[in-house]
Amino acid sequence: MLDPSDCPDMPVLRTQIDALDRELVHLLRRRAGYIDRAIEIKSEAGLPARIPDRVEDVVTKVRATAIEEDLDPDLIETLWRQLIDWSIAREARQIDLD
Repeated sequence: MLDPSDCPDMPVLRTQIDALDRELVHLLRRRAGYIDRAIEIKSEAGLPARIPDRVEDVVTKVRATAIEEDLDPDLIETLWRQLIDWSIAREARQIDLD
């Protein structure tokens, strides 16, 4: 990947953004794999899909990372809460089937 400052024009910049988007989707898929494992573990242990303390722990950590990376922590929190809600809904559907 090129550094943004090394992109000479919009087509090159867009190509870099598209490549980064593919990487982000790949990482989200990997994260979903961990959610799949959480479903198995929670089902076996009789744990609920939503564990509020864990949700807030994750949000606190990503907000701190956002600040370290000079990103808007409110934006990151909003994105992560959406991701967490999706993950919990996915877990709940599977756990309810077991």
